[in-house]
Amino acid sequence: MAVGAAALATVLGTVASPAHAVEAGEAGASRASNTDIFVKSSRGYMLFHDDGDVFEICDTNADGHGVEGQLVDYFTGTTYLYLDDGGDKGCDKKGYDIGANYYVMHFWWSGDGIVRKSGRFNE
Repeated sequence: MAVGAAALATVLGTVASPAHAVEAGEAGASRASNTDIFVKSSRGYMLFHDDGDVFEICDTNADGHGVEGQLVDYFTGTTYLYLDDGGDKGCDKKGYDIGANYYVMHFWWSGDGIVRKSGRFNE
C-alpha cells in the first residue's frame, strides 16, 4: 500500500513530509501538524507552513512565465486563497488560517497550465 501511495505522489508531482499522520477512516488525508506540505515542479513550488498558517509560492525559473497556486476546499472546490509569483525577486507569501475542513493545493506553471495537486490535508 505504501509503495502505491508513493507512486501516486510521484505521478502527481507532490511531496509530503513523512511526519504526516493519516486519520483513522480518512485514507490519504494528512494532518498538517507543524509540518510543511508542498507541491513542486521543475518550474517552482507552492508550500504550506503549518506553523503560522502561511502559504508560499516560488517561481524558480527565469523563463518569462510565472507560477500560480490556489488553496481549494477538497469537497466543494471553493477557492480560499490565490497566489502567484514571477517577474520579481523572491517568493510571495500569504497567510490563511486553515481549520478542520479538508483542503488541497493546486499549483501550475503559467506556460502550460498543467495543474499539480497536493494530497488532502487539514489541521
